[in-house]
Amino acid sequence: MWAAYELAVRIGLRRGELLGLPWSDVDLHEGILTVRQALQRVGGELLIVAPKTQHSARRVALPAECVTALRAQRAQQIADKKAAAANWKGTGQGLVFTTKNGTPIEPRNLNRSFEALCARAAVRKVRFHDLRHTCASLLHEQGADPRMIMEVLGHSSIRVTMDIYTFVRLDSQRSAFDRVGDVLRGDRNGPNDDDGANGALSAV
Repeated sequence: MWAAYELAVRIGLRRGELLGLPWSDVDLHEGILTVRQALQRVGGELLIVAPKTQHSARRVALPAECVTALRAQRAQQIADKKAAAANWKGTGQGLVFTTKNGTPIEPRNLNRSFEALCARAAVRKVRFHDLRHTCASLLHEQGADPRMIMEVLGHSSIRVTMDIYTFVRLDSQRSAFDRVGDVLRGDRNGPNDDDGANGALSAV
């Protein structure tokens, strides 16, 4: 599921969008991914459904790391199909992410595998959906325009993007405070300060 994690943290795809993604909506040559559908459990069965909202249907540029991971995923899937032979149960939907036998992946199983990885890596317990939050936060911290973040994540409005998904991390706060401290120290001793000669207090 390496490629699934890459897509979740780098371009913020939802779990259902990942598991319902068909190869026909992935252009590895141009580096573009199109979100048109999602995989969800409805009434006890796995179904391909429309995206969450009208704005959820979108095109997203693929970072180089995602292209590399998707190429590896395609190679792995071809190998799985060859190994499964007559036991391959591909549905004809051409999904990017399938089990070793070609069937759609149960969404809850993706959550379980992610939680197991976090435990093995001694990472605090987080939800798979939190990778989407991470994507939004990192884009925000790197100065990405809010409207661009909204379009990447498929939100219905910028307010949703800014109010829910842009969490400023504590280390970023500390880094910002450190920079402010550097400026204050520089202002106090710099040549263009307003404190008068040698930093002494001046009457105003």
